[in-house]
Amino acid sequence: MMRSDLPLSEARAYRPDLMVPDDLAEFWRATLDDAPVSWDAVRVDNGLLAIETHDVSFAGFGGDPVRAWLHLPAPGLRSGPLPGVVQFQGYNGGRGLAHEHVFWATAGYAQLVVDTRGQGSGWTTGATGDVGPAGPSQPGFLTRGIEDRDTYYYRRAYADACRAVEVLRGHDAVDPARVAVAGASQGGALALAAAALVPDLVAAVLCDVPFLCDLRRSADLAQAEPCLELVRYLGAHRDRVEQTFATLAYFDGAVLARLARAPALFSVAMMDVICPPTTVFAAFNAYGGPKGVEVYEFNDHEGGEAFQRSRQLVWLRAALGPGRASPEMDDHALPTG
Repeated sequence: MMRSDLPLSEARAYRPDLMVPDDLAEFWRATLDDAPVSWDAVRVDNGLLAIETHDVSFAGFGGDPVRAWLHLPAPGLRSGPLPGVVQFQGYNGGRGLAHEHVFWATAGYAQLVVDTRGQGSGWTTGATGDVGPAGPSQPGFLTRGIEDRDTYYYRRAYADACRAVEVLRGHDAVDPARVAVAGASQGGALALAAAALVPDLVAAVLCDVPFLCDLRRSADLAQAEPCLELVRYLGAHRDRVEQTFATLAYFDGAVLARLARAPALFSVAMMDVICPPTTVFAAFNAYGGPKGVEVYEFNDHEGGEAFQRSRQLVWLRAALGPGRASPEMDDHALPTG
């Protein structure tokens, strides 16, 4: 495996001058309507003794139903309102089976595992469709509806992510002031989007090797899917390059990150060929709240995996502890500026 991006010392300082649409805030205000939160939940048998699971359906963008699992520590293992984690999935992953994604619930959190609409037929299953408009696109999701910001796939997905935060905050077992968002790759992008678009609702952010950041550079350096979907699309639609990146500016994590305010812990892998490390640092350096980053110098897109989870357990306990204390930043997770 060879490095395909800047060395770490240069990557840490990478701050691209990205196009910020003049009507960015207005666009997202119009997208995130103020319809009442609507959801229902049915308890299911997950086969586990220490975790209680509910099958959740909530109204996402346009009122479309979005599915999720709500995992809670068993009644004998919890007391008082719980801190919560909204977990988003990587590209073409879904909420999985009822017992599949329970890590944060085993650590004492209320955990909402959210489907990404239309996905869930790759590495784990999903149960949510997507009926949004779509013109010509590459197979996959990255270019679906990309001709216009209003029809772009990630407009719907980002809106769903914001509504998922509202759903978990509204559960009787959850302390609404202590809800974090979490995810890796596409899940990291969705967590970052929620932190940016509903900053008053998010208490902490776990953002690992995030996708959909500094998308022009991601396309320039693309060596693997899903960014090659974008490269192939632009190769076919030679007359739509600038129009395409003008659309993507509304969804770029490195543009939206400046709107976020909650404490955040990022991770980056310096040999990542899916989300080039400079694109992660573009989002990290733009991030508007307190922040730290874990660097994995010899890892590809898997990032820190279990090592990062260990770090997150300590960090999140501090972030969502009594009084919402600010997370401690040690030498492995210092802001870069």
